[in-house]
Amino acid sequence: MKDILDLIGRILIAGIFVFEGIDSWLYFDNTMQQMIDYGITWNTELLLNGAIFVLITGSIFLLIGYRTGLATILLAMYWIPVTFIVYHFWNETGYTHRLHKILFMRNMAILGGLLMVYVNGSKGLSVKRLFRAARWPKWRGKL
Repeated sequence: MKDILDLIGRILIAGIFVFEGIDSWLYFDNTMQQMIDYGITWNTELLLNGAIFVLITGSIFLLIGYRTGLATILLAMYWIPVTFIVYHFWNETGYTHRLHKILFMRNMAILGGLLMVYVNGSKGLSVKRLFRAARWPKWRGKL
């Protein structure tokens, strides 16, 4: 049962990042303009391409349970700065302050989920375990 819940948790967390990566790729120009609006003006195209690569690669690794430590570090390296840049509730007032505070805390909760995956790794339902359990033929040096 724990293995199934671990897989469901990884699917749910990875789903957020897969969606964001695909959305950023499909609406590349709009996303780049949003980055400029948030004050990210240095080499935005390179940064966005890197972010899309990190989002897709990290989420796929997380989803299949392969190199989950690397995947969570990659995703956290993206998620932390984006959260502080986009949801700067301390500079807002009124309804925007409240909304940004809620969304900021939601992103921190997602980061907490990433940290839990980092600490616990992937359990039984993962590609990592499949590779470990597979019996590979021995190479004898002859063709």
